[in-house]
Amino acid sequence: MDIGINLEFIRSSDKGFRAGIETAAKLGYKYVEPCVATGYDLLALGQYYHMVCMQDDPLEVKGWMDELGLKASAISAHSPLMRPEVSIPYLTQAIRFASDIGTPVVTTDEGIKPDWMSENEAFDIMRYTIRQVMQTAERYGIEVGLEPHQQYTVRKDTFLRILGLSDSPCWKVNWDTGNFYLGGQDDPYEALNDVADRLCHMHAKDISIEQGEAERGQVTGTAVGCACGDGVVDWARVIEILKKHDFDGVLCVECGTVDQAERSLKYLQGLL
Repeated sequence: MDIGINLEFIRSSDKGFRAGIETAAKLGYKYVEPCVATGYDLLALGQYYHMVCMQDDPLEVKGWMDELGLKASAISAHSPLMRPEVSIPYLTQAIRFASDIGTPVVTTDEGIKPDWMSENEAFDIMRYTIRQVMQTAERYGIEVGLEPHQQYTVRKDTFLRILGLSDSPCWKVNWDTGNFYLGGQDDPYEALNDVADRLCHMHAKDISIEQGEAERGQVTGTAVGCACGDGVVDWARVIEILKKHDFDGVLCVECGTVDQAERSLKYLQGLL
């Protein structure tokens, strides 16, 4: 197992992608997780935000990381699987971008269900979206990791149901320790154990005691967590489960500040 960092940590500093990867490298990280989008964002162009536009040259982005000795553990391409007009072009472009920058994983979640859509309709549409996206994923050899983040993925039964919508070897899991904990529907360690054989990437997100007490069972996720080791997640137990299933991927820290990123790395290094 290796340790990486999701670039959300630089957002609180109002800095862009280049500053994010430079900071990650200085802290001692070897892996980063860029966030990609299909269009340009003025804040990102002004280097106030860490998003990468997929219309830019992926080999240039890869070159920036190569100069710092960094690799991308995954790219974050969250899109609503229940809206195929959005998620199919977004995820297929993200898969090609991931291939170009040399990362084997794209992460996503199911998105928010439209009010007018029934649950049966939602699963039928997700099946169509996932199977269409898997055609591209298999051609490029890129794994797409489903993340706990919305109404269906923070419940074990419906998470497993979504996983069952495709038998593609590229349809995998990006587990988020913090989001599943906040969902509050099922035991997070039992659920991780049940999906660990399909794990391709993990968001190492801890949740502060205060946030957990205030929000558990009320929300389906959160943008970032606290420093790993400062919150409610039993990281020794998480790592024990991962080792039992021979996970050899990246624990990608998802926290809110540079200080939290630094402390998370030291804490996880001590456990590993």
